[in-house]
Amino acid sequence: MKIHFIGIGGIGLSALAKFLYNDGHTISGSDIKQTEITNDLALNFGAKITIPHHPDAVEGVDRVIYSAAVRPNNPEYQRAKELGIELLSRKEALKFILGDKMVYAVGGAHGKSTTSAMLASIIPESNALIGAISKAFGSNVRNYPNDKVVFEADESDESFLNANPYLAIVTNVEPEHMEYYGYDEERFYNAYRNFLSLAKVRVINAEDDFLASLDMESVKLYPSKDISQIEFVLIDGEPHTRFTFKSYGSFDVFGFGVHIAIDAALAILAALELGEDIESIRNNLLGYKGIKKRFDIVQNREDMVVIDDYGHHPTEIRATMRSLQEYRKLREFHKLNVIWQPHKYSRTIDNLSAFVECFEGVDELVILPIWSAGELEVDIDLKGAFARYNPIMADSVTKVDGIVKVIRDGNVVKEYDKGLVTAFGAGDITYQIRGEA
Repeated sequence: MKIHFIGIGGIGLSALAKFLYNDGHTISGSDIKQTEITNDLALNFGAKITIPHHPDAVEGVDRVIYSAAVRPNNPEYQRAKELGIELLSRKEALKFILGDKMVYAVGGAHGKSTTSAMLASIIPESNALIGAISKAFGSNVRNYPNDKVVFEADESDESFLNANPYLAIVTNVEPEHMEYYGYDEERFYNAYRNFLSLAKVRVINAEDDFLASLDMESVKLYPSKDISQIEFVLIDGEPHTRFTFKSYGSFDVFGFGVHIAIDAALAILAALELGEDIESIRNNLLGYKGIKKRFDIVQNREDMVVIDDYGHHPTEIRATMRSLQEYRKLREFHKLNVIWQPHKYSRTIDNLSAFVECFEGVDELVILPIWSAGELEVDIDLKGAFARYNPIMADSVTKVDGIVKVIRDGNVVKEYDKGLVTAFGAGDITYQIRGEA
């Protein structure tokens, strides 16, 4: 089929496009701007990319799949309706994409991309559809000629209910994306309950309050008793967490943090349920190299390290902050400097007090304008809310010749040329901190 994707530049929709290309379909797509993702699709997947959206882009296609951000007034959406072309949301499309596959689905509020990428490393000859770039295979998609699919399952719009999971992992559950759920917590928790009920094999973090309350047969991880002797080590200069898991011995996994050990333990349990042997699991886990934008070391010099982290929720930022403190000690840096680009007005307002607390321990905090992600602007006094940190309020940052420059009103107001600098956010901060914006 000829399949067109409206919003193909998104990490989730681009993964589906690549996956369907590997299944033999011809793909095309559009987005509002050209990016690294759209360039990759055009160069390596033969996709005709239209920038920006244009009604002619859907001429001659058999099916249109659109992202959650696309509205009915989108010109391509409207033209496809006029032409009678089948229109499917990303959520709806999962049914025909995954319906006949052996799906190992990973859901949860935090850690699902990491756990998915770990499981894909542990089961090396599996397809993978991940909501982030795995550094092990340099993509958000991996293709093998079989039906096994490691799939990062998204709860933000209940699309994980269309994932057809044979095995389901849930890392943790925390109310998020509540605007979709009408701020109805019962509906939100029921979505997770229904997701798990679809799977024949369930692997859960049983120290999560909600997951512990479920009356379902599951393989249960109890992190406080199953994981021990956690230590943080550098292997060839790269951060790794070393831990002992149950009676299976010691494991090394890329990344720093207790949460990294928990994600790895969940992936190990899932692989054991799928028949993998423990020594293969131990060795294959070393193939996990992290994922882009998660504790992603984009500059590694003896006197200065720059890290890009996708963390955009207080729980995620708090976990990474703990990892940064450990990394700082090992590298003997005196200062931890953080640049934060808040993501969405709704998330910032809903979690403002938690955001204030999660940066505890930072030496200097730079706050950029809120990345709206399409939301209407709301006036939030971030300088006042974060007064305890005496934050630097800025417009943008960039990196030039290894120096991170903080910009306000067109002027450089701060430069970082040594120490540990970390950027948090899910907007375009990832390009700014790399000097690509």
